[in-house]
Amino acid sequence: MTAFEARYGFARDAVTLDNWRTRPFSSWSFQNVSEIVPSVLVAAGRGTEQPCEDKALFDQSVSVGERRVRLSEFLADSWTDIFTVMKKGAFVADYVATTCDFARPHLLFSISKSLTAFLAGILQDRGLLDPERPVTDFVPEVAGSAYGDCSLRHLLDMRASVDFTEAYLDPESAFARYRRAMLWNPGDGTETLRALIATLPKGDGPHGGPMRYLSPNSDLLGIVVERIAGQRYGDMLREWLLEPVGIVGPCLVTNDREGTARAAGGVSLTARDLARVGEMMRNGGMAGSRAVLSEAWVRHTTTAGDKDAWKAGDFAHLFAEGSYRNQWYQSGHHEGAFCAIGIHGQWLYVDPSAEVVIVRLASQNEPVDDALDHACLDVFRQVARLA
Repeated sequence: MTAFEARYGFARDAVTLDNWRTRPFSSWSFQNVSEIVPSVLVAAGRGTEQPCEDKALFDQSVSVGERRVRLSEFLADSWTDIFTVMKKGAFVADYVATTCDFARPHLLFSISKSLTAFLAGILQDRGLLDPERPVTDFVPEVAGSAYGDCSLRHLLDMRASVDFTEAYLDPESAFARYRRAMLWNPGDGTETLRALIATLPKGDGPHGGPMRYLSPNSDLLGIVVERIAGQRYGDMLREWLLEPVGIVGPCLVTNDREGTARAAGGVSLTARDLARVGEMMRNGGMAGSRAVLSEAWVRHTTTAGDKDAWKAGDFAHLFAEGSYRNQWYQSGHHEGAFCAIGIHGQWLYVDPSAEVVIVRLASQNEPVDDALDHACLDVFRQVARLA
């Protein structure tokens, strides 16, 4: 038996493009995506970090439904890979599963959408992006698709009307075709992300209706910001966001066959570097003395979502009084928490009242687990008070 097999319980050659997003293989592949999917090293990083040695927080008990369990037990039982907590800008706790490397970047899935929104926000702060402009002003090749009469605001708030469903587990769905185009699924076709987006038909209703969570909206937003800035997505991410917030580890992003970044879900970062991004948001766009985003944009993003659109939309069950703005979730909770979320258990949770940032990176087998999502949110609220 090799050292790899002893650690993970399977051989490296058992991980394929067919199974890399399922357990047990995801316990390794989510930190090694570049071995599975074409990826670009966006930032090389400037060192490595060690986890906090103080484990007292993880010995605390938390309520999970009707049970009281140790936090460490909840994290282990829920396939948590890494759990990092910041309090007032300082790292106070790190949990690391035995199958994880703390300093290695982890796939963020749809938290990538929230990072892409930062690029749009920076362009807006610079007066180069007007959210009310039509998408076709920047990507005219989508004129014949659902996006032909769509604004950038519709993309940012997931209120574009598109005949598309996030059917993660259906191999015959349009979503499976989408994953083939991004090179995340096996397939012999040559369709690119951009070409696929240009074929998506419009949904039944007008744009600007209920919140409908559709990943192609964010990939299209990534193309838009590239064209406005005249730079590649990864270069913008590094220069405008990651370096200013002071990341320590590397960052990667998956690309399709023509080099289009998977702006909706392909970014990998370390847990601590993702926490640094959350801390910047907690501080109103400031990273130390440097303004990454305007306070006005951050305030708008964390408070100005349309509650009616949310309540009529896809995720109303997640936050009863929630909302969604600029690819960020607003909890509607009294403490003003907001978050970014990715499938398979990825969370960036910011509680400004407790001055706490929480990152949970995971390798849950199911892409979506509503019961576990609610349990995580309950635990995050408790941890914010315990930290």
